[in-house]
Amino acid sequence: MAKQPSRIVFAGYAPVHFVCFQPIYERLRRMRGVEVFLSGGREAGEGRPALSAAQLYAPFRVPRERVISLSRMRARDFDMVFCAHVSGYFPRNDKERVQLFHGVSFRNMAVRRDVLVYDHLFIVGPYMKRLFTDQQMLRESDPRLVPVGFPKLDRLVDGSLDRRALLRRVGFSGRRPILLYAPTGQVGNSLEHTGEAVLERLKKTGKYDILIKLHDHPRDRGVDWAARLKPLLDEHVRLVTDFDVVPYLFLADLLISDASSVSNEYSLLDRPMVFLDVPQLLASMLKKKVSLDLETWGRKGGATVQWPDDAVDAVADALAHPRRDGAIRRAMARDLFYNPGRATDAAMTWITRRLEEIRA
Repeated sequence: MAKQPSRIVFAGYAPVHFVCFQPIYERLRRMRGVEVFLSGGREAGEGRPALSAAQLYAPFRVPRERVISLSRMRARDFDMVFCAHVSGYFPRNDKERVQLFHGVSFRNMAVRRDVLVYDHLFIVGPYMKRLFTDQQMLRESDPRLVPVGFPKLDRLVDGSLDRRALLRRVGFSGRRPILLYAPTGQVGNSLEHTGEAVLERLKKTGKYDILIKLHDHPRDRGVDWAARLKPLLDEHVRLVTDFDVVPYLFLADLLISDASSVSNEYSLLDRPMVFLDVPQLLASMLKKKVSLDLETWGRKGGATVQWPDDAVDAVADALAHPRRDGAIRRAMARDLFYNPGRATDAAMTWITRRLEEIRA
């Protein structure tokens, strides 16, 4: 009697969650003896409309028959379930629960005991592993700690992205330095304070091409930032609407951010960064008793500024001295990420072995 196929499901509530799983999904859906499904979505609340699983995955053009509603997923059995958000969505029965994480920032909001509901954690790098072990959540030798890396970032460093094609996509000539502004989605982020003024001043210099990547699920929905920033947009200022920031990180000569995990991701390219200070956000993180860490790496990969004019000066200075802080950025990247460019390979090696063990 032939074995039944292994059944895998991924579930999330935001597009960025699937972006983190997508490289693995593309491999799994081509594997013989494996059926992979996608589920998730969210209920209406906190100023957000409801989002069905079909709506969540529609931008990614995945086969509709592989997308199932949360209610259907919760009524089924699966061999393995993957999530990239800590709280997770789970089926009726499963044999393995795997946490992917959707980034690593110095806020470390995913490093908490809630995550131990998963059987395995795809650890992003040595830094994340230390956080779990130093806080006595898991022993260093615990098999739940799987040193995979961050599959989402493989394209950033594996040579598969084409700069000329990306320039055509955004409509830039490539003759000006390209700046990417990517704030976090937490309340108190830089866009709510200095970010808009910084963009206005940078545009006024006439020296740069600017990409703006808004967070895809910000906590504060009181301002429609895409609409508010529209007057700034022209042939040298573009709003990125894709959910995957990786191609735009690759294109950028300099990153401007605040407390987003995107700055850690950008360290893999060893290019200049400028951080807009967000003291209120950091203070709120401390009150929440998350594992905020400004001492290890934090914002050490670039200059931190408080005022818009200082940001303009810092951008010009960083571009004039792109190698400054390079040693720090390279050390960051080594500590933050396992298997850069090969994380999907590492994930698939582990998944294949576990499925064989489960189905034996």
